Formats: sequence, structure tokens, C-alpha cells
Amino acid sequence: MDIRRQLDLNIQRFRREKGWSQEDLSFESGIHRTYVSGIERGVRNPTLTIVGKLAKTLDVSPGTLLDPAPKKAR
Repeated sequence: MDIRRQLDLNIQRFRREKGWSQEDLSFESGIHRTYVSGIERGVRNPTLTIVGKLAKTLDVSPGTLLDPAPKKAR
């Protein structure tokens, strides 16, 4: 999977685990809502600074946002 797509999916997953909307993540991280939406849709290519802000807000390491999603048990 493309690393940018993996980032998008992980941000969505961690955001949803917190029960947050994109607007909530935007407010908590200080990143504009449309930019957060663009990242999750794969139309934005965030800088390392933005990845760091999102990781801090989501309480994960920046590397975790790039890791493949865990496999689901069958």
C-alpha cells in the first residue's frame, strides 16, 4: 500500500477510536478542518511538522501513523 494512503487510513482510525470528528481533530491539533479532510482523502501531502502535530494530538508516535494497520483476527 502507498505510504501516504497508509497515513490517511491511520489518521482516520485513531481519530475514530477517540470518537472525534474531523472538526474535533482540527480544533485539538490547530490544523484547519479542510486540511485534515484533505489528508484523510489523500489529496494533501502533509509535511513532517503536520504529521507530528497530528500524532501528538492523537497520542501516538509519528511512526505509528505510517505503520501498516494491524491485521484483523478471523
